[in-house]
Amino acid sequence: MIYHRIHSIEDPFFAALHKQLQTIFPPEEVLAYELWKEPLLDPSIHVYVAIHNGEVVGSTEYRYYPKLQVAMTDFTIIGKPSLGIGRFLLRNRERDLQKLAEQSGTESLGMFAEIYDPYRAAEHTFGGVSPMNPIVRREVLSHIGYKRLNLAYVHPSWDLEGMAVSELDLGFLPADENQSTIDASLVAEFLEGYYAFLTNKPKEWTRMIEKIRALESIELLPL
Repeated sequence: MIYHRIHSIEDPFFAALHKQLQTIFPPEEVLAYELWKEPLLDPSIHVYVAIHNGEVVGSTEYRYYPKLQVAMTDFTIIGKPSLGIGRFLLRNRERDLQKLAEQSGTESLGMFAEIYDPYRAAEHTFGGVSPMNPIVRREVLSHIGYKRLNLAYVHPSWDLEGMAVSELDLGFLPADENQSTIDASLVAEFLEGYYAFLTNKPKEWTRMIEKIRALESIELLPL
């Protein structure tokens, strides 16, 4: 299996990646094809596909923020079962993020991820791919060590319509597995930077950020 980085929408594997995104995720979670052009030119945004026998069978996107000392997993897609795609993506991502932290002279505090709530997202079939079922994904992330932030989480829709998407929890994988809280100002700064690209934000998101800014810390709970 090949771990291949996508640098441009002109990459011969990008069309397959975007189709995979549209197949797996609901429309409000998918950035339009042409709008990927600018993000892919950003060297801090890492988009990789897993290629098996010339076919894109999985993908992941992530980034590392040296100033905040945290990473973010934007998405992970396992397109086919029984090929070890999940572990392949996980290990390659871990090695890459470790290298990025070392190159910046920092040590990562952990990694954020938006995690579907299987009860709120039960209507999504996720392309009919069983490894992407919200219940399966949540349990896998729990095994890895992710925890959920104790807050009512919403995020702006990626279709640029300004809707509030509320079917997910904000998760965090702490480097210290015994960590039980996270600094609220770190969360606010991360979210404001992460969603800076989306100028049309819902009032629910703005109110959430205001509430986070008023806190000192946020509890980390089991998934």
